[in-house]
Amino acid sequence: MAESLRAVPGGRFGRLTAVLTVALLVWCGMSPGAAARGAVSGATAVVRTADGAVRGSVHRGYRTFEGIPYAAPPVGRRRWAPPRPVTRWRGVLDATRPRSACPQTAGEVPGGSTDEDCLRLHVTAPATAAPAHPKPVLVWLPGGGFITGAGQSYDAHRMAIRGDIVVVTVNYRLGALGFLALPGLRGAGTFGLADQQAALRWVRDRIRAFGGDPGNVTLAGESAGGFSVCAQLVSPGSIGLFRRAVIESGPCTGAPARPFGPSAAPLASAERDGTALARKTGCGGAADVLGCLRRLPVSRLLAAQGEVRPAYGTPLLPRDVAAAVTAGAVRRVPVLIGANHDEGNGWAAAALEGGAVITPRTWPQTVASFFPDPSRAAAVVRTYPVRSARRGGPVFGALLDDWNYACPTLRTQHLLRRQVPVWAYEFADEHAPPVTVPGKAPFPLGAVHAAELPYLFDLGGRPAALTADQRRLSDSMIAAWTRFARTGDPNGPGTRRWPTTGVLSLTPQHTGPARDIGTRHHCPFWQTFP
Repeated sequence: MAESLRAVPGGRFGRLTAVLTVALLVWCGMSPGAAARGAVSGATAVVRTADGAVRGSVHRGYRTFEGIPYAAPPVGRRRWAPPRPVTRWRGVLDATRPRSACPQTAGEVPGGSTDEDCLRLHVTAPATAAPAHPKPVLVWLPGGGFITGAGQSYDAHRMAIRGDIVVVTVNYRLGALGFLALPGLRGAGTFGLADQQAALRWVRDRIRAFGGDPGNVTLAGESAGGFSVCAQLVSPGSIGLFRRAVIESGPCTGAPARPFGPSAAPLASAERDGTALARKTGCGGAADVLGCLRRLPVSRLLAAQGEVRPAYGTPLLPRDVAAAVTAGAVRRVPVLIGANHDEGNGWAAAALEGGAVITPRTWPQTVASFFPDPSRAAAVVRTYPVRSARRGGPVFGALLDDWNYACPTLRTQHLLRRQVPVWAYEFADEHAPPVTVPGKAPFPLGAVHAAELPYLFDLGGRPAALTADQRRLSDSMIAAWTRFARTGDPNGPGTRRWPTTGVLSLTPQHTGPARDIGTRHHCPFWQTFP
């Protein structure tokens, strides 16, 4: 890495995604799930499920049920075991407030979390929901680089009310607790993905009690959550659990060679990482390595974990996601997929936030840190020239965006269209509310990674400060996403036609075809790279 960029936090997808997610939540000024959401004073609703009765809160136009367990706590010998069914409870479960997020360091979750009793989900339903008239269901998988994130961060009441759908947001195991791999360990490298499937089975078997239609489920997610949707599209264990998919900023063709986007790792590599974790925590020489690791406090594991990726070559994920999508081995369901116009700017800004500067002189060295092959590094420098220090940051951001997001997303769209209907978008509001603390970014961020989320959710229960035009864009996006969840087609009366060819550009001023998107993002150039 060039001298001016040694402060890049972690240098890879997981840690930097966590940095951006934390910044997003700081900007929103929130503690997840803590903001008042217009609850009707003292009003509650009780729903009876096969596991027991659940008491939620009644709000103006919608109901919420928070922290419902969908699997048994993965503690003790169940740490690093496939999720087990919930034990039926007596009485009425209090679901009027969120419970613990899955273990993670401080950031999105203030103070972090070390509570492994976290396999819980959160249901937001229209106030008029009734089992006799089941409504479409959207299941949301949070992003966060597979090391941070919580379902309770995503207030989905606007989707529920305006789209007349039921929204379920999910916690799943993260970090080493969700993706540890060791030789001979059943479920190695995929416990978090197994949790997602357990949540989908809960939806299939329980959501009717909340007014949802178990036969009309859309699986959606952003970033690592989006890549999780890709994984579920190719996993044998998810067959029949959802009928549609939404993939935001998590292209299925991500690869480890593109270090700022989510990807999967071969099982052998994941096992080497797991063995290294065991050595780092002092369990590597134990007679029973797994038993030793299961006795460690969560805080010790969080401190020792490194980069995290799901493992393929496993029963849950037999093939690399990118290879499976390339071969057409995907679930035959409609897909809504896209990325943001300036995904890479957040990572570039994080690298430069401490005052580092990219100049024409230092730029080749910076590029060489990502592309050790001199001929490839030289080709990148020619394609992305830095002619002044003022332009260094934006050029760096464009490189990271095109390489890790824009072009892999376009390739994923092309591959999926061979098999299924695909509606593609590029979120391009250059004045989207910043996802870093205002005033800290060293250059304008534009439509950065995660910038579309406040247009769909009230993050942490607080609405974003949108202009009138941005609110109209938000309303149109919610309408399109929820129509897709209802019918598999985002089109509807009074809206601009969204075709299953090309890419729709989403901006407050204009929604229409994105012109020359592949050329603008230098995708023919990136096609020459593995």
